[in-house]
Amino acid sequence: MSIMTRLSTGSCSHSGRSTRRKLLRAVAAWPALAWTGAAFGQSKKPPVLIGWLYWGSRELGQRQRLAFMTGFAALGWKEGSQFVVEERFADGRTDRLPALAGELAAKKPAVIVAAPSIAARAAVKATPQTPIVVIGVDPVSLGLAASYARPGGMVTGLSTMLTEISEKYLELLLAAAPKLRRVGFLLDATGAGTSMHKENMLRAVAQYGVEGRFAEVARPEEIEPALSRMAKESVQALVIAPTTGLNVARARIVKFALAQRWPVIGGNLWAEEGALLSYSADGRDLFRRAAYYVDRILKGAKPADLPIERPTKFELVINMKTARALKLEIPRDLAVRADRVIE
Repeated sequence: MSIMTRLSTGSCSHSGRSTRRKLLRAVAAWPALAWTGAAFGQSKKPPVLIGWLYWGSRELGQRQRLAFMTGFAALGWKEGSQFVVEERFADGRTDRLPALAGELAAKKPAVIVAAPSIAARAAVKATPQTPIVVIGVDPVSLGLAASYARPGGMVTGLSTMLTEISEKYLELLLAAAPKLRRVGFLLDATGAGTSMHKENMLRAVAQYGVEGRFAEVARPEEIEPALSRMAKESVQALVIAPTTGLNVARARIVKFALAQRWPVIGGNLWAEEGALLSYSADGRDLFRRAAYYVDRILKGAKPADLPIERPTKFELVINMKTARALKLEIPRDLAVRADRVIE
């Protein structure tokens, strides 16, 4: 055999062994690659389910939900891929809350956002072991938590402090219309914190030396008769207790009041409906902050250890269009205190 032939044969043999080694390495690596791919696919977690229980209508809660979603997105959460929200709206009917809370409980959410406190109470009954973030009137006084500093159970969140600020309503109304002497107070008999609102309002009536006429309503159909009684008693203005049951009837109440030429003060959104004044904790700020609580809970924090917060931002809104219709001149010192003026 010639030298040329031996060299050629050796070269082919070496090339074949090299190819076989590459094939063997590829085959050996394939199960590992396949397992790694499967494990990667399995490690992708399904989206977290967040329950949303709201006493009012979808339309009424739109701004609050948007505020929550904005706050949650700012914390790095992506809707659809990382979390989904299961919503239930009671449309202002307290009697629907237990059934809606039960529906949410059946979905086994990781956490429930409930507003206001009456919705949180329904959620606690339906699923006592699920963490609940409440946005509502004094959760401690209503028995949802042991204390503000250490809630101690499955409920934490934010207080709207409505029972505390309801005492300021008469003060603000008199600042806008100093000549008032007889004022009507409308309360929701079924609302959380109604008794505390009434105590505060009675204290304000005594402090400012006006006559107070109080009416409590338990059902929507009782509102007009209660307002008609106040009209017969010659009230000159109307204070709306910041309870959830009356919010749904804002348009009807304001329409009746303006027909009587009554200046009205209420909580969040009342001035937008035509009331002269509204004063409340900033609802959007509270719902943005609620996102922080949900984030902490989903990352392992216990609701029992997350202090309930009081609001730090309050909003006074003046409806100047209504003021002009009532021929009221809003004093400058009140106007400069307003966070927002509706023209």
